[in-house]
Amino acid sequence: MNEEKHFQTIAQELKLNVWQVHKTIELLDTENTVPFISRYRKEATGNLDEEQIRTIEERIRTLRVLDARKETVL
Repeated sequence: MNEEKHFQTIAQELKLNVWQVHKTIELLDTENTVPFISRYRKEATGNLDEEQIRTIEERIRTLRVLDARKETVL
């Protein structure tokens, strides 16, 4: 549930479609590298460039760390 909210948050911040963010994070979670995704998975991400993919990667990492901290505190 939180993940879906994170996808929506990132999509709004970067002015992207939620499906682009979701698919990009899915690819990153399966240990694909940013250069690989931007070069060979353009059709899956809707032609996102390396900068956009790195930004998505940084934002989801930050949001997941915040979730982990919240769980620890609660």
